[in-house]
Amino acid sequence: MVSQSKNDYPDYPRVAVGAVVFREGRVLLVRRGQAPAKDLWAIPGGSIEIGETLQQAAEREIREETGIRIRAARPIFIFDVIERDESESIRFHYVIIDLSAEYVSGELSAGDDAVEARWVSAEEINSLAINSTTLQLLKTRFGFGPHH
Repeated sequence: MVSQSKNDYPDYPRVAVGAVVFREGRVLLVRRGQAPAKDLWAIPGGSIEIGETLQQAAEREIREETGIRIRAARPIFIFDVIERDESESIRFHYVIIDLSAEYVSGELSAGDDAVEARWVSAEEINSLAINSTTLQLLKTRFGFGPHH
């Protein structure tokens, strides 16, 4: 039996944020330790808490997951994650808002829901198991990927 988190089988969609952070030509990614997208590399982020702005939530989540401080800016991408279980019940429903952000300070160390955190270059992006939405966003919006 898979353990359930408070976000499993929600009564309503949850709102979450992600932060797209570049530093010295690399993008900040985390390998997720929890469903949805467990073990896939993705933009770091998480759920917004009551009373937080999108930017405050992104800054807190990135600090918790990666140990670094960022300054979050405006929304750049919005998408849905709706996942059903074997009986077609909705197990997860997130509306995720990715913000552009800049690196401020700190050294990477994975924490919270992240198993691993790292700065990924355009050349190595295809060698990682990356969430398809993340890959699409990085390629189309930022032209980030291997240059052949």
